[in-house]
This record gives sequence, structure tokens and C-alpha cells, in this order.
Amino acid sequence: MEVRGSKGVSRIEILDGPTGRRRWPDDLKARIVAESFQPGARVCDVAAKYGLIARHLSGWRGQARKGELVVPVDVAPTFVPLVIEPLADAAAAAASADTGVIRVEICGAVLHVMPDCSPDRAAALAAALRKVL
Repeated sequence: MEVRGSKGVSRIEILDGPTGRRRWPDDLKARIVAESFQPGARVCDVAAKYGLIARHLSGWRGQARKGELVVPVDVAPTFVPLVIEPLADAAAAAASADTGVIRVEICGAVLHVMPDCSPDRAAALAAALRKVL
């Protein structure tokens, strides 16, 4: 279509069809997110493989972490396992058994939580410790 204006003739092209925005079904999003959670996978590489912007894949990963996008259990991100080790000597074991203190080690720092400490308080202490580390 040609339009005449004060500066001459200009051309306007009207495209009919998709707008360039893609709709991704949730099951495909979940598979792509699961692939990005694999050990050694980089978000930018997985995004490029599927023609995505890395920012979009990062957003989907955030949705998966919040539970808004269901990722198959066998490929969901894993957490560090909790390991309970026996104490080295009997005296330390007896002292620990008497007090009931929970010892949490974070990045080399040790947090001792008393048995009467509320879960909210323990979480606040752990968050404060994480900030300074």
C-alpha cells in the first residue's frame, strides 16, 4: 500500500500472521527448565538451544522454585543432603546429650541453637549468619 504525504510517497507493509511472540506450553517449559537444572548446564546455553532469551528461562526457573511451574521430580533441583555424624569422643557426646544443642555449620561458621529457641528465631539467626558470610 502506498500513502502519499507531504514528504512524498512512503510504503507501508502490513504483515498478517504471528506477532513474533511465542506461547510455550507448561510441559515444554518444564522440560526446558529441567534441562537447565542439570549439573554443568548453563542457563544461557540452554536458552540459546531453544531460541530463548536467557532472561525468560531464568524467569521460568524462578517459577519452578516457587512451585508455579511443575518440574518432573527426577530432574528437579536438588539440595545439599543433611548428614548427621557421630561425635568424635564420648565426653563430647555426653555434653551434647545433656544440653540438646543443635550445631549448624554454614561456610565454616558454627551456629549453636538451643532447644528452647523458636524456629523463627533459628531461621533469623541463620539468615543473619548467611549475610555476613
